[in-house]
Order: sequence, then structure tokens, then C-alpha cells
Amino acid sequence: MAKKQDAYHCTECGWASTRWVGRCGECQTWGSVVERGAPKLREVPSTAPLAKALPISKVPMDAARRYPTNIGELDRVLGDGLVPGAVILLAGEPGVGKSTLLLDVAAKWASSGRKTLYVSGEESASQVKMRAERTGTVVDDLYLASESDLGTVLGHIEEVSPSLVVIDSVQTISTADAEGVPGGPSQVREVTGALARVAKRENVAIVIVGHVTKDGSIAGPRTMEHLVDVVLTFEGDRHSGFRMVRATKNRFGPADEVGCFEMDERGIVEVPDPSGLFTTRHDEPTPGTCVTVTLEGRRPLLSEVQALVAQSTNEKSPRRTTHGLDGSRMAMVLAVLERKARMPLFGHDVYVSTVGGARVTDPSVDLAVAIAVASAALDRHHPRRFIALGEVGLAGDLRRVPGVERRLAEAARLGFELAVIPQGSRDVTVKVPKLGGLRVVEVPTLADALGVLDLRTPSR
Repeated sequence: MAKKQDAYHCTECGWASTRWVGRCGECQTWGSVVERGAPKLREVPSTAPLAKALPISKVPMDAARRYPTNIGELDRVLGDGLVPGAVILLAGEPGVGKSTLLLDVAAKWASSGRKTLYVSGEESASQVKMRAERTGTVVDDLYLASESDLGTVLGHIEEVSPSLVVIDSVQTISTADAEGVPGGPSQVREVTGALARVAKRENVAIVIVGHVTKDGSIAGPRTMEHLVDVVLTFEGDRHSGFRMVRATKNRFGPADEVGCFEMDERGIVEVPDPSGLFTTRHDEPTPGTCVTVTLEGRRPLLSEVQALVAQSTNEKSPRRTTHGLDGSRMAMVLAVLERKARMPLFGHDVYVSTVGGARVTDPSVDLAVAIAVASAALDRHHPRRFIALGEVGLAGDLRRVPGVERRLAEAARLGFELAVIPQGSRDVTVKVPKLGGLRVVEVPTLADALGVLDLRTPSR
């Protein structure tokens, strides 16, 4: 008996089915199962090209010239500005400030005498203007449109002839040429593809706002990320004013840069020197604190770790609470502290947090966590102008971390006097910047680092 042919397939992972279903049985994506066509293999005839291929040395660069957005932190992430014809996807959680940032970008772009079109599928034009008046971004060359139909949006682009278009958001724009509901995989793919074709044909930069899923990944099919030139993620805790724009894909610049912003009553404000946001100023040394320098992309940022150790009411199951840090990694550091440094933590609740709502995932924070917890457990302070860098191994050793020289240079610039780092971290073959009055101490183990700071427990 002949096997029944699978008439449907998933556009995301290729899973096949004999009947239509609303959700893919393999990748669990909704609305991605479509009917499989039966295209016939045929030979495609060649056609005369509209433009001749040129040697790469003779290709003109005028069309790829960068234009700054006049927002330094965003230009830093983009690679010194916007490239005409580029398609940028900016994704982030609801309420993080995507629309506010892009309205500011559009206004600054238009203030230079360049036409800008801001298309909102979520708000009316009057609502967008109300937000623009609040943030001081009302400019004559900034055109507003409230549309959700792709054909009408393309008509606005032809009529206004802007050099920058902002689409807020791609999940609200739909077209009759694609199946599914607005925001579905088929609609998002078709809308993004059409906007990308217009951007290349008209040589206009287009910024598309995208939503994220519950786990923080960009909503929609992965093909949307392949269609655009730049993918940016806008990160931040809604309970904190700090925001960060991170590039995860960039065809025109570095893909490991971050830009720092702060949300206040004026809107989004760039923060060129954000180190002070994640540290507190103490007139006297305080037990239970330690400062480290993390790397966000290629950018060194100061982060302060605070710890509190208290007698537990339930000695059999003491609490281990973290904020801004990985809980499982902190548990590992505490185990190494108890086993290798003989720190008396059994029967004690341990609370560890970062300052300013920063989310730190860099392994170099391990040593700072260990020192903050040891200082809190012994109620003993360490030198005030001090930083610690290093990843803690299960054997109690300290492992090297990348970018040590950049981290030390940032600490020296901010006036720190002592740095404890893993042994062998500094490359003597690399020309290092002047570290001023910063004294660097290299140690092989966690116990040695605690000894340098006089945080060892009395011998038992």
C-alpha cells in the first residue's frame, strides 16, 4: 500500500504532517504549518543583469556612507551611525522604552533637515505626538502615520520619500498577500521581506521594532533575523532606570558593542560613563561589599556586589538568595568558600545582590562574590579603593578572564588603588596603558586572595 504523502510542513523546522495543525509537533511554533506545494524542477533561463559586476577595488562607497544619529551610545552600537539601505531590528520587552528611544532617534535625525517617517501600528498619530511633546521631540521634518496595512505603509514611504523610516512594530503590520493573523510567522516574514526590499531599492534606512517572547528571545520566525542587517536588543529592568542596547548581529560594524541609557522623566538619556550607576560611595570601608569590573561586549563596566550573612532560623535548610546574579553559580562559590577557604557558612542565610539593578553574568564576578560573602561573614572590611577579578574553580583555584588590561585601565581611570587578579592574567607582550597608582596583586587561589585582604578565618 502506498504511503500517504505529507501534504503540510513547518516553515520553521521542516516537520511534515499529513493534515494541517495549528502548532508544529517538532518545534512547537504556532501558525507555522502550511500546505506543501509541488514545484516542478525546471531549468531557469539566464537574464541580462541590470548592472555589470565590478572589481571590488572599483566599487563606489558613496552609497554606504554612515550618517550619525546624534545619539552617541546608539552610534557606538551601530558602528558610528546608520547606513542608507540598512534594515535594523530592535527588540525588547514591553515597557522597556523602545518607542521612546526610536522617537528620539527620529527627531534628532529630522532636526538635521532629513525627512523621517514614523509609522505606528499600536498608537494613533495624536498619541505619538503627545509622547513627543512630553520628551521634547517635536520636529517639522518628522512625519507621523498610524497604519497597520503594509500596502498603505509602502504608499506613505513613496509619498514622503524619507531617509529614515521607523516601523513600530512589525507584529502589528499585516498584508493580504500572506496567510495568518497579524504577528504570525507568515505575516511577520512577508512584512519584513517587503520592507527590506524597499530599503535596498530606495536606499532608505528602516528601523523595525520587534517584540520578545517570555524567555527573552525575539518573537517571530528566525528567518526575520536573517532578512535584516542589524539585530539590536533593548534590555533593562522596568524597576530600574538603567537600559542597555546590545548588538547581536551587525553587518556594518562590531557585533559585541553595548550602549548605555537611563530612563527618566525626560525620556531616554544616554549615559556615556555608566560605571557610577552600579557602585555606591562609602566614606569608610564597609564589610560585605566588593567592586569588580565586568565586560559588556568590549566595554568595561564597574559593578558592586553586596552580601549579607545572618544566622538562619532553619539551620538544616538555610536560605541562599541572589539578585542580579546567577543563583547556581553563587551556590558553587559558597561551596568552594566553605570547603577550600574554611569559611563558616553552614547554618547561615546568605543574601547576595548587585547595586543599581545590574544583571551580571560574567564569570569574572566570582571572586568579588566570594570576597563580599567572606567580608560579611567575618564582619571585617577590606581596603576601600579595591577591585577583584577572577573566575573561581571548584578546586579553589582562580582562573584567568579575558580583557584584564582593559578592566584594570578602567579601574585605574576611576581612582582605584588595589586590584587582586588571578596569577598569570597579564600578558607582558601586550602594550598596556598606564595604571597610575593602581597596584596589581596576582594570586593563584581563592584562599590566597582572602589572605591578601586579611579575610582568612582563624585556624581551627
